Amino acid sequence: MITRKCLNGMAIILAALMVVSLLSRPAAAQDAAANQAPTYTLPEYNAEQAAAAEKDPATKIKMLDAFVAQFPNSTLMEYVYQFYYAAYYQLKNYAKAIEYCDKLIALGDKAELTLRVQALQARVQLFPLGFDAKAADAHDQLVKERDAALMGVKLFPDLTKQPNSKVTDDQVKAGIAYLEAAAGMADTLLKDYPAAVQAYKAALAINQKDAVTSYRLGVALLAETPPQSLDGFWYLARAIDLKIPDDSKVKDYLRSRILAYEQPGCDSQVDAQLNELLQLGANSPDRPATYTIPSHDDLAKISQASTIITVITDLSAGGDKAKMTWLAICGAEFPEVVGKIVDVQKSDAYVDFMVFTSANSDEMQAATTANMDVKVWIAAKPASATPAGAAAPVPPQPDVVRLEKDDPIRFSGTLVSYDPTPFLLHWDQVKVDPTTIPEKTGGTKRPVHKPAPKP
Repeated sequence: MITRKCLNGMAIILAALMVVSLLSRPAAAQDAAANQAPTYTLPEYNAEQAAAAEKDPATKIKMLDAFVAQFPNSTLMEYVYQFYYAAYYQLKNYAKAIEYCDKLIALGDKAELTLRVQALQARVQLFPLGFDAKAADAHDQLVKERDAALMGVKLFPDLTKQPNSKVTDDQVKAGIAYLEAAAGMADTLLKDYPAAVQAYKAALAINQKDAVTSYRLGVALLAETPPQSLDGFWYLARAIDLKIPDDSKVKDYLRSRILAYEQPGCDSQVDAQLNELLQLGANSPDRPATYTIPSHDDLAKISQASTIITVITDLSAGGDKAKMTWLAICGAEFPEVVGKIVDVQKSDAYVDFMVFTSANSDEMQAATTANMDVKVWIAAKPASATPAGAAAPVPPQPDVVRLEKDDPIRFSGTLVSYDPTPFLLHWDQVKVDPTTIPEKTGGTKRPVHKPAPKP
């Protein structure tokens, strides 16, 4: 969801800062020479300093090439490699820049720790700019990127132990967080999601307000086998709360994943859950153990055990039980629902029957207040009244106009909404059993005695 353009832009900013810091050190060899007996000749030193002073990157590279050809075993090579990758970065030749980062890193203890850590950081920052996922060696590139980031994590704390070090603990933490996140990204592209999750969590333990890392952690959790859905949803919500770039796209992605996880009958119910998740995520970096979202299997169990009577009981009770029940049965079709008509509201297009139902027949007969609103179309249902993607409308039933107050009714239909107070279930796609509709000339209706069946 986060665009490659956005990620590359971040890398460019970071890499630019890195190069500025490196170019402020052209006299590193001179500093070393002042503190100890030189291990290089004066011609080597002069050639290295001349290359360091050159401003044009293409000319600088030619001078560095000449230095390497003349002094292939120079002890100044750590600085030469540093100048190389900074110059190639300026020329936007990121592959060559990374190559010279690797050459410096490969010197190991022969190079100053500071220069090695800078090279590791530079390599990690340059990688997104030059990586081609379609390259034949893409897998190997990702492994090297991950290993470089983890090496940097290991070496970064040692910067504070160097003589005259001005590196602070906060700087070390920031560097480690960045490198852990980079290792996590490489692991993600390698499809090693458990390792990616571990790396991202290490980064967030240092910087809880890193929106991009929160997003990447959420994606990695959802990609695990099996998916760690609830935690994945939480970190995606955190990323949105932290104002991640393209947050509207991330929100759409999160909504789609919740929909796929729950598969509720009414998509609109997910919007309320999403808003609640965003509110809760804004206040906590980690998902509380008490927070949950029901899965499709959870909802299916509720739906299979429900009758129209249990639905009314559960919804009337309110609270979490009502939320779960409505998620499970919203949009569900119920056959042969029975009840007593307590009011009739007619229009040219449809009839609204206000109906009361109960498991108790005496209670049903005595009822004067409805708990169901049953809309039956008597003319062709207009297209504007049918939601996109909904089933074809039930054919109109003009004969239902003969049903009156206090008549029994039996019907099948789809639950579309409900009012909690005063309680009222709303039905659509209703088909009334013709045997409950009076004959045109005063015929009798068959009494309704069947209990409400399961959906």
